[in-house]
Amino acid sequence: MTFSAILFLAVGLAMDATAVSAARGLAVPEVRARHVLLVAGFFGGFQALMPVIGWLLGARIGTLVQAWDHWIAFVLLAFVGGKMLWEARGGEDEGEEKGVDPFALRSMLMLAIATSIDALAVGITLPMLNAPFALSIATIGVVTALLSAVGLFAGRRFGALLGKRLDFAGGVVLIGLGFKILMEHLLTP
Repeated sequence: MTFSAILFLAVGLAMDATAVSAARGLAVPEVRARHVLLVAGFFGGFQALMPVIGWLLGARIGTLVQAWDHWIAFVLLAFVGGKMLWEARGGEDEGEEKGVDPFALRSMLMLAIATSIDALAVGITLPMLNAPFALSIATIGVVTALLSAVGLFAGRRFGALLGKRLDFAGGVVLIGLGFKILMEHLLTP
């Protein structure tokens, strides 16, 4: 797996967290350093942790499914991307309560877990694709942390215009990457 493919994967995975960060930015009158550290730390950290867990699972079962790895990668990435497209077509963001601190640690923990479940599924496919472990995990975590911080500021600045569009873009990227992996394997002699 090339670095550019890993980078595209990281950007696609980061879109959920970026969209949630943009929603957090909407909820505050001013973005503070604490807010940036929270979204970058929680979202980037969990987005890097979940593929490690998935990677460990994928490394254990990878040899059993090596003949089907390209199909598994395609189905998982298409499923996660499809889920993001489905969520992008929805209306208002769910779970936003008035008077609740949008950066409360419990809230951030729940959001970080929820936005990184797809990274767990992707982590399962990484050993099957011979992706470099440290580079993949670091890229996913750093890209998510950076895009989450950008999303926070964008949410504060541009309002509700971005949220669902980021989910849509992330879904398209993940489906495209899954299709690319499938085609590369099927067309390689």
